[in-house]
Amino acid sequence: MALDVVDSHVHFWDPGALHYAWLEGLPPLGRAFLPAEYTAAVADLPVAKVVFVEGNCRPEEARREVEFVEQLAGVEPRIAGIVAFADVADTGARDVTLDALARSPKLKGIRQNIQGHPGGFCGRRAFIDGVREVGRRGLTFDLCVTHDQLDEVAGLVRECPGTRFVLDHGGKPAIRSRQLDPWRAGLARLADYDNVCCKLSGLLTDDGHGPWCADDLLPYAEWIVECFGTERVLYGSDWPVLTLAGTYEDWYRFTHGITLAWSPAERRRFYGDNAVRVYGL
Repeated sequence: MALDVVDSHVHFWDPGALHYAWLEGLPPLGRAFLPAEYTAAVADLPVAKVVFVEGNCRPEEARREVEFVEQLAGVEPRIAGIVAFADVADTGARDVTLDALARSPKLKGIRQNIQGHPGGFCGRRAFIDGVREVGRRGLTFDLCVTHDQLDEVAGLVRECPGTRFVLDHGGKPAIRSRQLDPWRAGLARLADYDNVCCKLSGLLTDDGHGPWCADDLLPYAEWIVECFGTERVLYGSDWPVLTLAGTYEDWYRFTHGITLAWSPAERRRFYGDNAVRVYGL
C-alpha cells in the first residue's frame, strides 16, 4: 500500500545560530541538524510532509527560530507546519508574541514545555488563559509532559475545551524502568477528552540511549493506540533526538510492524491524515 507519510514531530537546529542550553549535556546532539541530514536519514521512506516542533532554544529567540525554519522551508518544501514556542502565561506580552508568530503562514501550533516544571505549573490561571487564547486563534497546543504529570495536564485540558491538544511522545512513559502504571491510567484519563490527540513518537529515547528492543516498546505503543484509537494517533519520529537510540528506519519499521494488520484507511489516518487534520496542513 502506497503511503504519503506526514512526520508530525521533527526538530531542526543550529547551535551556531540559536542557543539551546539543554544540548550542552548531550554532546551527540550538540551540533547542527538540518534538512539535508534529515533527507539522508529518511532515505527512500515515503515522507511527504513534516511538522517542525520548537527545539527549546532561549525563550527570547522564539521568533528568530520561526524565521530560521521559514528559511529552511525555502529549500525543504516538505516543511508544512511549525509549532513554535510562546510563554502563554506572560499576560503582558502573550498577545503581541502570538500576533508576531502568526505572521508566519506556516504557524500551526504553540508548545511550552510542562516537562521539567514543578507541580502546579500548568494549573495557574494565567497559563490556562494563555492556552485558551491559543485555541481561540485556531492553533493547537502541544503537550510536552512526563508520565507523572498526566493528571495535572488532564485538569488543564478540562479547563480548555476550545483548544486542540496534541500529546507528544505518548506522555513519556517510564519505559526504562519498565513501568506501565500509573501511566496507563493517566493516559486513558486524558484520552477521554475528544480534543486531545497523541503522537506515537519518542519511545526509542524513552527506552534509553542505547540498544533498544521492540518487545519493550510494544506494550506502551499498543496502549497509546487502544486509548486514542486510530482516529487520534499521529506518526512522529522525534528526529534527531531519536538518533540517541537508533535510526530513522528503526522507528519507521517499528511503527510499520504495529500497523501491519490495520486497514488501509486506518494506516492512512495514522501516517498522514490525522496530522493534516489536526494541524490544518
